Amino acid sequence: MRICDGLNLAKEFGNRFAYLLMEFHLKKSREWIFLHLNDELAKKDKFIELLDRYKNGEPLEYIFGSCEFMGRDFEVGQGVLIPRFETEILIEKALEIASKFNAPRIAEIGVGSGIISISLALELKNAKIIATDISLDALKYAKINKEKFQVDIELIESNYLDKVNGDFDIIISNPPYIAANYPLDKWVLSEPKTALIGGQIGDEILKDIINLAKSRAKYLICEMGYDQRESMKNYLDKLDFQSEFYTDLAGLDRGFVAYNKGK
Repeated sequence: MRICDGLNLAKEFGNRFAYLLMEFHLKKSREWIFLHLNDELAKKDKFIELLDRYKNGEPLEYIFGSCEFMGRDFEVGQGVLIPRFETEILIEKALEIASKFNAPRIAEIGVGSGIISISLALELKNAKIIATDISLDALKYAKINKEKFQVDIELIESNYLDKVNGDFDIIISNPPYIAANYPLDKWVLSEPKTALIGGQIGDEILKDIINLAKSRAKYLICEMGYDQRESMKNYLDKLDFQSEFYTDLAGLDRGFVAYNKGK
């Protein structure tokens, strides 16, 4: 089998996918691959194995063991949510709010692989950041990435902030917000359901976090589902938050920044 034959097999899932998989398999650049298309494909059985893993529903990021986020490579794997590009907007919003404080005290609920807390810590040298998760798998990857980027964040196994004391300037979260009956493809279904499903309706965990933030934070910054703006706006109003919503690059509602008028 030549390199071009392997690429043609993988192009079932798109041209970009084929080259990414080949680059990973050969540990060569795309330019090198273009110049060697007719070369024999080294370890072709291993390449077919990688392709079969993807066909069977294993996300590319799990196969690679990493995912790019805000220009940095974070380690990911089974049991942890794969970072999405739209979460970069969440961090941009958090940095805007954090600039109001000299040494912001920040809590993240649901740290996952650590992309949010680590990205904030790299930009906010004076911040005190505590991050929680109920998943030991997620905390394992958060610890790996924390050490990789050498940031000072405290990682705690906890449901919400149950094992964390004190109040915060900012609570931030990209919580599960998908409804239980929402159809998902097999690659997304390979990710942990506890990081995806927010309840029967989908907004239940978001509402829990709003309730918690009411007594413990000046600002709450959350990602949410594209169809949850009305639900979130009504609930935030009910608890006396002043809220602003933002959209992703596709123009879909994607999150909110809420100021706790009672704090």
